[in-house]
Amino acid sequence: MDKDRKLLIAGNWKMNKTVAEGLDLVQELVREVNQVKEIDIVVCPPFTALSEVSKKIIESNIRLGAQNMSEHTGGAYTGEIAAEMLKEFLVRYVILGHSERRQYQEESDSLISKKALTAHAASIKPIICVGETLEQRESDVTKDVIGSQIRGSLAGLTSEQMLETVIAYEPVWAIGTGKTASSEQAQEVHHFIRTVLSELHGDTIAKQVRIQYGGSVKPGNARELMSQPDIDGALVGGASLDAKNFSEIVLNSI
Repeated sequence: MDKDRKLLIAGNWKMNKTVAEGLDLVQELVREVNQVKEIDIVVCPPFTALSEVSKKIIESNIRLGAQNMSEHTGGAYTGEIAAEMLKEFLVRYVILGHSERRQYQEESDSLISKKALTAHAASIKPIICVGETLEQRESDVTKDVIGSQIRGSLAGLTSEQMLETVIAYEPVWAIGTGKTASSEQAQEVHHFIRTVLSELHGDTIAKQVRIQYGGSVKPGNARELMSQPDIDGALVGGASLDAKNFSEIVLNSI
């Protein structure tokens, strides 16, 4: 597909897979997609599997991501993970502000922006998630919600840092429900996000930032979604837990 921005397809395993299961999954993934050069491929295992998965993919074209990190660089923060700890395992990306963390851990846009700045300071690329609930979409406030999340979550980032930042639009009502925003619905919001980025950092920067779609992405809908002009990849949940499904999403997106 002809795009200036290279597609980025990342698998968010969430709280799934033991170390052994994760190694089986990435071993099969490497076999299936190791020749793919057109797309950046990332897997985001649980913290417990980062070390072993990193070793398994070190010589492949698959990069390692984490599912979260602290805004702090170290200290008395029980249960938290610092960016430098992630770097030990060659983590290149980190998911920040996923809707599940916004909902269950009550993470705010302000906190997410602090985490994003901490990630950049460690040369880890943040994947910053935004998205509206079904109630918000039905109330016709999607753009208000997304615009507020974008401005708050990116607060303080420089234009240079924006070029190393990924945005993931994940309509909350489509995550794990089997429902998917139509390609037209997704494109409309992606275009809006790029418009907000343009207001914040100018057209030149906005045109270079990658915006992923997340929300029940499957092999069957990947091609149509990725063909939209402002959709630059996918943040895949459930389908990333199966090597065949995830591989097909990647291959169908080329």
